[in-house]
Amino acid sequence: MGPFQFKEFSVNQERCAMKIGTDSVLLGAWTSIKKQPFSILDIGAGTGVLALMLAQRSNAELIDALEIDDEAYEQCVDNFENSPWGDRLFCYHASLEEFVLDIDDKYELIISNPPFYSEDYKTENSQRDLARFTDALPFNHLIDGVSKLLSENGLFSVIIPFKEEEHFITLALKTGLFPNSVLHIKGTPNSKIKRSLIEFSFYKTEINTEELIIETSRHQYTSDYINLTKDFYLKM
Repeated sequence: MGPFQFKEFSVNQERCAMKIGTDSVLLGAWTSIKKQPFSILDIGAGTGVLALMLAQRSNAELIDALEIDDEAYEQCVDNFENSPWGDRLFCYHASLEEFVLDIDDKYELIISNPPFYSEDYKTENSQRDLARFTDALPFNHLIDGVSKLLSENGLFSVIIPFKEEEHFITLALKTGLFPNSVLHIKGTPNSKIKRSLIEFSFYKTEINTEELIIETSRHQYTSDYINLTKDFYLKM
């Protein structure tokens, strides 16, 4: 399996259970950098694609990633070193709990495409199951870690299954994190909402909710989707 080629970087993923999918690209492109963050953290980095996208989009000088799986961690390190932004990117091999205990600094932007298990089945591939299974990073652990690592004015950006949105927001509110922006993703105009991208902060605001449809028919992408992802996908 060859590398996944983006416009400004490529990502090797053969050693990662979680392959690059639309979710990561949507989140990496949608996440707001309007506050011009100096420090960014990607929790559950996998291939490192989110950190790489934010390195391309922002001037952040410190972009850290966190990955617990051995193979994915090594792949992430390689992808960082082979990118144009290797001096700004660093991957830690640790669990979120360990990381929270070790790190005194706060991050101005935290981003995560957490492993979730939206289907109630197990495959034959146990590594992929671990990556998909919420037990690898339960939502309450993720939110608790974020609430401790996020700076006072920081933003936390995440993508989750739409059916988990209410539950996730309820957990976040308990730690003082408020949803400020929500983007609902539909595959086609007539399909159900599949994913929720949510931006949180420690400040309560009106929630800005929008919807994005990916395609009108097979490979007929909407202008919204093209405009969001065109800086990354070669074919857009």
